[in-house]
Amino acid sequence: MQSIVTKIKKRIYSKNRGFVFTKSYFLDLGSRTAVAKALERLADSGTIRRLARGLYDCPEKHPVLGELPANYERIAQALAGRDSLKIQSSGAYAANLLGLTEQVPARIVFLTDGANRTVQVKNQQIVLKRTTPKNMATAGYVSGLVIQALRYLGKDYVDDKTIGMLKKRLIGDDKRQLMRDLRYAPSWIGSIFRQLQE
Repeated sequence: MQSIVTKIKKRIYSKNRGFVFTKSYFLDLGSRTAVAKALERLADSGTIRRLARGLYDCPEKHPVLGELPANYERIAQALAGRDSLKIQSSGAYAANLLGLTEQVPARIVFLTDGANRTVQVKNQQIVLKRTTPKNMATAGYVSGLVIQALRYLGKDYVDDKTIGMLKKRLIGDDKRQLMRDLRYAPSWIGSIFRQLQE
């Protein structure tokens, strides 16, 4: 048992602080039961932090604030699995990341090409929602984030102020990416992409 704890600890320490993981990340080191017990032991000793059932992190520490909350993108990536499934921020969270809304939603939704999954981390619900390949084509690109944020806001609520905020936020490379991914955007969002080029 000691050797599996040591191996898991070594792998965790090889990552940067803030690393979020599930037991599936260590299944090459031992059986599910042995890995689960080792993680429990590491959590009980304070080496790692239990975020939710079967979900852990090696928390980042701030000199004044102490342990920082886990990063939502990292949580979603850990939930998406070791197979590097794609994830894409969506809804109010995408709008928040782009500075289009200051509200951090209580339910943070990520689109994925993997299975549906929901986990509660303190007062935050992280949701992985399976979607179409077309919706995932822009995952990992700024265009995907912009498409999802504008979808959330809705056609009738995107005004000159919103477009102005996006123009300030997006740099030249970002705007070129929007044009490359124009075919994945609904037509009304495509016309906003064009306005962002002006």
